Amino acid sequence: MNIKDIFNLFRNACANFEGGSSTQKHDYRSIKKDLTKYAQKSLHEWNPSGKRKKNNSEGIQVIDFFCGCGGMSLGFASLSPFFRVIGGCDIDPDAVASYEKNLANPGVQLDVNTFANDKAALNQFLKKLDNYGKKSPLVLIGCAPCQGFTSHRKKHWSKEDYRNSLIVSFASIAVKLNPDCVIMENVPEMLSHKYWAYFMEAKALFERAGYVVKQNIFNAASFGVPQERFRALVICMKKDFLLPECLIADSKQFATVRRAIEHLPPVDAGAIDYKDSLHRSANHRLSTLETIRAIPRNGGSRPKGVGPKCLDRVKGFSDVYGRLNWDKPSITITHYARNPASGRYVHPEQDRGLTIREAALLQSFPSNIEFVGSFDSIFKQIGEAVPPMFACAIAAHVLVELISQPPSEEMLNTGIHSLEEPVSSSYSSVIAGIKLNRKK
Repeated sequence: MNIKDIFNLFRNACANFEGGSSTQKHDYRSIKKDLTKYAQKSLHEWNPSGKRKKNNSEGIQVIDFFCGCGGMSLGFASLSPFFRVIGGCDIDPDAVASYEKNLANPGVQLDVNTFANDKAALNQFLKKLDNYGKKSPLVLIGCAPCQGFTSHRKKHWSKEDYRNSLIVSFASIAVKLNPDCVIMENVPEMLSHKYWAYFMEAKALFERAGYVVKQNIFNAASFGVPQERFRALVICMKKDFLLPECLIADSKQFATVRRAIEHLPPVDAGAIDYKDSLHRSANHRLSTLETIRAIPRNGGSRPKGVGPKCLDRVKGFSDVYGRLNWDKPSITITHYARNPASGRYVHPEQDRGLTIREAALLQSFPSNIEFVGSFDSIFKQIGEAVPPMFACAIAAHVLVELISQPPSEEMLNTGIHSLEEPVSSSYSSVIAGIKLNRKK
């Protein structure tokens, strides 16, 4: 089936879509992969907001809470005209500015907690969006800041972090808006023993409002992202549905660092490519450069005795100052990816850390995406974003499930099951085990 046929098929289905009804008569799941590939192709051809037209009034509305610089929104916007992204909000002013720059949709700077219990404030926010329709089909995205959950906070786990409760605040807002689908993405630790109570509180709010809630942990690399990035994904609908299945089952077929960034011109540490102001890395200290130069090319690790002596006294720092491997996916890109001392964030061959553009491409952002803010702010936006290629797969999956008839018992039994028990609080150790077992 070609893209024209898919568009005609989905236009007809979406035209008759009246919300998460279980009375749908058709099953469109056979073309889910084709639709995902189309969305990912559209993503790579993305133009910044100055070159894009405003949304029309057709399509399923999408509102992105905690929108960041727009990673998840880009995935849904790549399936226009079936989805119509009408705006987002975030507490970070730079991220909001980047969102508006690239999506041509309103970005509102605010703390979601400000209107979790304030209906008037919520209504004011909705009025700022692009032609919000109360009676039109709606998808809500709520990827709350992950730092409160992340395993990097192990030594602070005895302290409460208000960010942990943001998923509960978001859930309370979501049920008031009564969307057809709700999507939450976060670090795996959100579904761990430590934070399971927060998740279950949010889940209970959705279930009391009539939603079916399913959750599991997925590797973005299995959806075409050139990066090993394990994330919890939660989907809620008012009918039964399937969870996404990976596009790439064989890890040997994962997209690689080479495919993502090899085409970029070489630049020295701290230098700026004259054709692309975002193709620049940090200006490293001499001691950092000396350490980097001692690391073997293409996937090499820091030799013992090289660099800060403290790294030899503590186990668990094997990735620090390590080089990426050309022919493997990147490790998880975080807001620390600017710093070679924070992980395997050294270029495979060049003696420097990653540039902004390289980090964005490894996160699967389109090559001409733009960002607003300082060097550190942009790395933070990139590291906290949902990889847009992963978002494309989520968008295609959600669209198909919304307009298809409920899955059969056989589909439910053979499909990806919902994770009903918490995972280890040290999920980073679990991930390491997964990678190790693949090598055997």
